[in-house]
Amino acid sequence: MNKLSFAFASLLACSMVSCSNETAVQAEQDFTAFVDPRIGTGGHGHVFYGANIPFGFVQLGPTSIPQSWDWVSGHHVSDSTVIGFPHTHLSGTGIGDLHDITVMPVTGEVTYARGDNSSYETGLWSYSDTSKENVVPGHYKTHLSRYNVDVELTATKRVGFHKYTYLSEEKPSIVFDMVNGGCWDKATEAVVKMVNDSTISGYRFSKGWADNQKIFFYAQFSRPMDNIEFITDGSALKDKNEGKGKELFARVNFDKNDGKPIYMKVALSPVSEDGAKLNMETELNGWDFEKTIADAKDAWNEELGKIKLDNNTNETDRKIFYTALYHSMVAPSEFCDVNGDYYGADKQMHKGEGFKNYTTFSLWDTYRAAQPLMTILHPEKMSDIINTMVTIYAQQGKLPVWHLMGCETNCMVGNPGVPVVADAMMKDIKGFDYEKAYEALKASSMLAERGMEHRIKYGFIPSDFMIESIAFDMEYAIADWSVAQAAKKLGKTEDYEYFLKRSKSYKNYFDPSVGFVRGKLLDGSWRTPFNPYSSSHRDDDYCEGNAWQYTWLVPQDLEGLQECFGGKDKFIAKLDSLFIVEDNVQGSNSSPDISGLIGQYAHGNEPSHHIVYMYTMSGQPWKAADKVREILHTMYSAKPDGLSGNEDVGQMSAWYILSSLGFYQVEPAGGKFVFGYPLFNKVDMKVEGGTFTIEKENTEKENHYIQSVILNGTEYNKPYIDYKDIVKGGNLKFVMGDEKKIWF
Repeated sequence: MNKLSFAFASLLACSMVSCSNETAVQAEQDFTAFVDPRIGTGGHGHVFYGANIPFGFVQLGPTSIPQSWDWVSGHHVSDSTVIGFPHTHLSGTGIGDLHDITVMPVTGEVTYARGDNSSYETGLWSYSDTSKENVVPGHYKTHLSRYNVDVELTATKRVGFHKYTYLSEEKPSIVFDMVNGGCWDKATEAVVKMVNDSTISGYRFSKGWADNQKIFFYAQFSRPMDNIEFITDGSALKDKNEGKGKELFARVNFDKNDGKPIYMKVALSPVSEDGAKLNMETELNGWDFEKTIADAKDAWNEELGKIKLDNNTNETDRKIFYTALYHSMVAPSEFCDVNGDYYGADKQMHKGEGFKNYTTFSLWDTYRAAQPLMTILHPEKMSDIINTMVTIYAQQGKLPVWHLMGCETNCMVGNPGVPVVADAMMKDIKGFDYEKAYEALKASSMLAERGMEHRIKYGFIPSDFMIESIAFDMEYAIADWSVAQAAKKLGKTEDYEYFLKRSKSYKNYFDPSVGFVRGKLLDGSWRTPFNPYSSSHRDDDYCEGNAWQYTWLVPQDLEGLQECFGGKDKFIAKLDSLFIVEDNVQGSNSSPDISGLIGQYAHGNEPSHHIVYMYTMSGQPWKAADKVREILHTMYSAKPDGLSGNEDVGQMSAWYILSSLGFYQVEPAGGKFVFGYPLFNKVDMKVEGGTFTIEKENTEKENHYIQSVILNGTEYNKPYIDYKDIVKGGNLKFVMGDEKKIWF
């Protein structure tokens, strides 16, 4: 071979290798391939199932006929009925709402109702052919058997993009169903009007869990309409340009089926139809459906790619992990137009105020792990989230409890917005006013409502004054500790001492004679009879739990709780018993949220999520490792019922993500991530300061326990790692072995 030929051959070989490597890298970077959106659609997972992008306002997917607990997200794997494709959904909640601006491609005569699955004559609904269904992040695809229509959906943050291919010769139509939202939701006013021959707009106002919700839309079709029919409050209107009513359907008809797909773009706004139009013009001005799918995929890959697992990670663990990461980024959702305009907690429309407004704050769940995870992976979003929460305080007089679409639902107990704001302050998150944030913390913690008036007057909530007294008080105590830490940081000594003292109110409920927290009356006597296994949902001293679970709800004061038991040894003995006692929750009206039981430890509900890490904090880290391993492998799977409880807007998944990395934030604010058990051999995580690498040494199967920890090449002797050490980047090495030992 001459030199020229050799050089060409070498260049070709290098090119082929380079091309091969580039392909491998590209394939490796398609993290969406590891996501299975079906996980959590079975059991009681209640996850969103459809097309969206990370933290997007539009969450576009199917909704089924049933209106019951396991269908609050709109979809359950056991059911293939579809009443339409709404543009908003909830993910993993225990209450149903949203499902706004529902659209359904139809042909022929239909009944304008939700219907039931006894007959197609009862409503608009169709069966979805699940053999043709495919869902990946940012793209949903199915076939509606009744209408013989192929459906594809994708989305930007504020625009849903539809592709309908009608396979029969019947004239195609698209129905805008402004009636059938989610469970608990009822339209109070709806309008659909024609803008031109290929555009409609309108709004849907509703009352449900969110008691004064307003969603505006602007929709364009890829071909002109033939006409539009309005069915309002049971009456059909033709030759009109607008329909209005509490029960409104608008049927957009096309003159013929030419065999080509009909595309539709539907933009949403919380502010106005003009805002929706602006959102469409800004985010999706053209009609390139495939590019929009690709853009959605890129958006997901950018976020999912913030954590890269070792290439040797087994397929199942990889799928569970990246699906959990995907679920952790469904919400909170941007709740503003592209120019920043938003609908406030004061029920007023506001011009942009220099931050992105967010919604869907399931804070009783997410303050524990989902929000701490966000501070690591998405610090660029935290200033907007905190500014949103402080603005909510300014508009409604307190930090959000469970905020949805500009409405305070007051769902769940305590002051769960407080730890999130305090945590951001303790972690030195930039981009918000600390004094204003502290004002919100203190004022929210002194508001004489929801039992706080009793704590202020008596030092605790007497159980003869209100139900769920223990749950409210213990959650308030967690929030008080968080306020105290923020006060200390800002040099507010008097406030620090006041809130720190109040954070110990949980001690009022601890009865040393039984070793549990239990209902205490104003006169100092204990509520009787007492059964630590008993739960009566919304009708006892706890909330979605019993005495076995709530006794440990003191993540802010482990030493104080140990003292209640009479010392560390007695505390650990009682903690051991939690996992081995009978796994039976007693009571005819026990909470269905008490699930994922190991003994009486309930992983399916959030008050238990920190408990296993108390072993590490108490000097027995091997027990934490054993329990974390057990939970990771038994409470999560790659099946549709792969969650042990509700997803709870990312919290259940966030526990898995953090715990599989080897640590978990136990204290509600400040960023001490306590060590447990690292699942993966190596993880590279993108953080503010670069890359934070976590790796294991001695990865043999029997090496379950941490023998030593090395941080950036230096032996590390703490049972936790600080947030600041994670986000500045570096290397954390867990040296593993089979010996049960203390390394700190």
